[in-house]
Amino acid sequence: MQWETVIGLEVHVQLATRSKIFSGASTAFGAEPNTQACAVDLGLPGVLPVLNEQAVAMAVQFGLAVHAEIPEVSVFDRKNYFYPDLPKGYQTSQMYHPIVGAGEVEITLDDDTTKRIRIHHAHLEEDAGKSLHEDFHGMTGIDLNRAGTPLLEIVSEPDMRSAKEAAAYLKAIHSIVTYLGISDGNMAEGSMRCDVNVSVRPKGQEAFGTRAEIKNVNSFRFVERAIAFEVERQIELIEDGGSVVQETRLYDPERDETRSMRTKEEANDYRYFPCPDLLPVVLDEAYLEHLRSQLPELPADKRARFQDALGLSAYDASVLSASREMAEFFEEVHRVCGDAKQAANWVQGELSGALNRENLSIQNSPVSAQQLGEVVRRVLDGTINGKAAKQVFQALWNGQGESADAIIDAKGLKQVTDTGAIEGMIDQVIAESPAQVAQYRDSEPEKRGKMIGYFVGQVMKASRGTANPQQVNDLLKTKLDALL
Repeated sequence: MQWETVIGLEVHVQLATRSKIFSGASTAFGAEPNTQACAVDLGLPGVLPVLNEQAVAMAVQFGLAVHAEIPEVSVFDRKNYFYPDLPKGYQTSQMYHPIVGAGEVEITLDDDTTKRIRIHHAHLEEDAGKSLHEDFHGMTGIDLNRAGTPLLEIVSEPDMRSAKEAAAYLKAIHSIVTYLGISDGNMAEGSMRCDVNVSVRPKGQEAFGTRAEIKNVNSFRFVERAIAFEVERQIELIEDGGSVVQETRLYDPERDETRSMRTKEEANDYRYFPCPDLLPVVLDEAYLEHLRSQLPELPADKRARFQDALGLSAYDASVLSASREMAEFFEEVHRVCGDAKQAANWVQGELSGALNRENLSIQNSPVSAQQLGEVVRRVLDGTINGKAAKQVFQALWNGQGESADAIIDAKGLKQVTDTGAIEGMIDQVIAESPAQVAQYRDSEPEKRGKMIGYFVGQVMKASRGTANPQQVNDLLKTKLDALL
């Protein structure tokens, strides 16, 4: 039997506010446990929540970016459950009237095809605290610093049909929220994580199978691996005569497997009801227009501009627009050197390779966009050749100079374009290579093109790599052919 995978994602995005969603406590990462939880976060008697307006604005900006419906009125609800890291005994969330309605995101797959993934809704809620198991022997510690941290939960429709599509969707969401500046998207610090809903069904069947929810997956790679394991598990279970149970599961990256945590709750298990401490949020059209006017150029628009206006390939445009930092770096390199294709080649090639080797982000690149643009410009205007350009880049990377021009002068890398000087080197190489000249003269015409490489190498060596390679090739061919 052939099976079809059905996937939906619930992405939790930590909003980049300086204070929490209902209190003035700090959201800064890395503080000592329980030093950033105030009376409101702890749910102490007599305290009342006050909604963070910036969290509302960020949620609406996301909705506008994904072409979603923005309801005029949204309402906060209480989601009631007991857990040690939830001091109030309930989580303030939005169940029935979320702040963002239906929208969509376009994803790009490895073969450059695109697909639209529908978003069911996105709602605001507060995060819970964190249970710490590794620091205590036989006990669990509770850190409430995260309690009350503002989250935007983005719920997709079950439109994805493979692990690759799910990862592409998650990357698209990550790209949008970081472009907007509403989240840093740092998955290692918990700023973005997702719950993955997975089910399988026989191909051609319309009804969905029973789904399992994999909680709190925190990397693109783990999303793919968790889905791959879960799909195989469900198919084997059904084909062996069993049935899938609706449950919540945990992905263990060390064992590369999902494990059962608990049976899946339904909405009525949480006894949702409108929060009596918070008024409904009412948004007028003037407020929406104000936020719409502040939207930056978004990834899909930037990708299209890179292709249409700059002539980049779909692949180059997709890679360079994936993150706001990468796109801005590339655009500055292009501004300095004036050639989009060469700028793209150097950013994706030499620069990205060096960043990967050093495990650095582009924001921490030792070579600035201005400096890289100067290197590319000097290649384009013939001041240096490609080999010398790599030497200049490495020197800049190592902090050996302020600018490309300073390094070119200091190292004597300026390309020799003087025809007389090059001819002198060629004459010397020919005079010192009688055997190779004889072999060139005696070879078939179609083989001489390859043999000329030896002479080019010798001339480049004599010039310490500074001779213009094209001139060397042209002059060598003329002189060698004259000896035939």
